[in-house]
Amino acid sequence: MQKSLQNTVSASRMSLPFVVVYTMVVWLLCGVIQQQWWLQLACFAMCTYLMVEMNNANALIRIYSRMVSCTFLVLSCTACFLFGSLKGAVAELCFITAYLTAFRTYQDKQAVGWAFYTFLLIGVSSLLFVYIVWFLPVLWLLMAFKVQSLSWRTFFASLLGLLTPYWFAAVYFVYKADLDTPLAHFAQLVTYETPFDFSQLTNGQLMVYAFTAVLTLTGTIHFLRTRYNDKIRIRMLVDCFIITDLLALLLLALQPQHYDMLMRIVIISTSPLVGHFIALTHTRWTNIAFYAMLATALAITVYNIV
Repeated sequence: MQKSLQNTVSASRMSLPFVVVYTMVVWLLCGVIQQQWWLQLACFAMCTYLMVEMNNANALIRIYSRMVSCTFLVLSCTACFLFGSLKGAVAELCFITAYLTAFRTYQDKQAVGWAFYTFLLIGVSSLLFVYIVWFLPVLWLLMAFKVQSLSWRTFFASLLGLLTPYWFAAVYFVYKADLDTPLAHFAQLVTYETPFDFSQLTNGQLMVYAFTAVLTLTGTIHFLRTRYNDKIRIRMLVDCFIITDLLALLLLALQPQHYDMLMRIVIISTSPLVGHFIALTHTRWTNIAFYAMLATALAITVYNIV
């Protein structure tokens, strides 16, 4: 029986190179040369490599497929208005790397080194966007019940890693005799705006939010229905993506002013779910859904470029 386009693309070794070229065209159209976004582009390239590595190291998809990294690139292009933020690019790189190091601790309650590195990266991200600390209780719960690596040793290692960037920052601000900046940084945690106030977002931002929310629900429902086909380890790791993704979507709805970083977390966490859906479904309806996803992603990208 002839393969559908969905299955041909998901199993092809040419899919990732093709999507990389497409992504570079989007970056050029967004003005990477005119705006001199070279550091942002370098961070984005590293993020793409780490998404490939995360899929390879953890076998998130049980067949050969580059759909995790391809989906990450395509979704990132829909939110091309985020390309210019260097702070966002560095925080995104740290968050993806934190996923990788956290998964290295799977069922290893003695992995204090990897726990330290994971929360060191989270700490660096929180220096750039303090509200990343909202995720801390959930991250510790995921370590306890999904990654199954939380012990007293790894917990204290995670605290040490989280505080390390702040120790270095504290030395700098004490040297500069500047206490206002760190106080203002943490004051953001208790500063809230009206929940669900989407009026401050552009139409392009709203379209990306709605699109990724639909993809998250699609990928989550698919995985929950077919999770028995995957190994227990993969189920636990994908559960981490689902929980983090849903939390980021909820926080973004409650406080849309933090769109810049929260949408990056949504895209990172949604990509494995959508990649799993595209690579491991084979029906006529999912092939139609694949066409719809591609067309919608392309339309939103063009809208946000123009």
